[in-house]
Amino acid sequence: MADALTLTATTPCYGLLPKTIGTCVLTETDLGALTSVAPYKQGAAGALKDAHGMDFPAPNRTTGKQGARAIWFGRDMALLAGPAPDAALAEHAALTDQTDAWACVTLSGDDAAAVLARLVPVDLSLAKFKRGHTARTQLGHLNASITRTGVDSFLILAFRSMAATLVHDLVTAMESLAARR
Repeated sequence: MADALTLTATTPCYGLLPKTIGTCVLTETDLGALTSVAPYKQGAAGALKDAHGMDFPAPNRTTGKQGARAIWFGRDMALLAGPAPDAALAEHAALTDQTDAWACVTLSGDDAAAVLARLVPVDLSLAKFKRGHTARTQLGHLNASITRTGVDSFLILAFRSMAATLVHDLVTAMESLAARR
């Protein structure tokens, strides 16, 4: 008789991260619950503020802070990262659990913006892309969400099914930049 199989849950970047190359560090980030918030009408912004103490994000911006953040995720869409959504929010917006759908990584270090400049068609320099700015864009050939979380730190989300490609592309860019130093 065969032994019963035991399944073990793993993170999207399990066994791939962390990586330190040159001045940059790439780590997997646990954001907690991820919930898409798609408002039915104007009342969702007030409901998000009442339930979680943060405004609905303007285009290309985030609100809240680490541990409880709302990330602009497209037209009339936000991603609530951290807490599970308050039940009262469901009266004002369609809520969809996205927790297992995304690979979330943080790229940090002095050359983080230069690494991303090799992969992203958006100006992520600190002068143009300040802390709290976010963009839905291409990273290599992947769709991604990139948020500046600090002077030299970026939160990057890509589809979970593309986690290995995300890590590969970022590590390749990190290695390429480090080799030029």
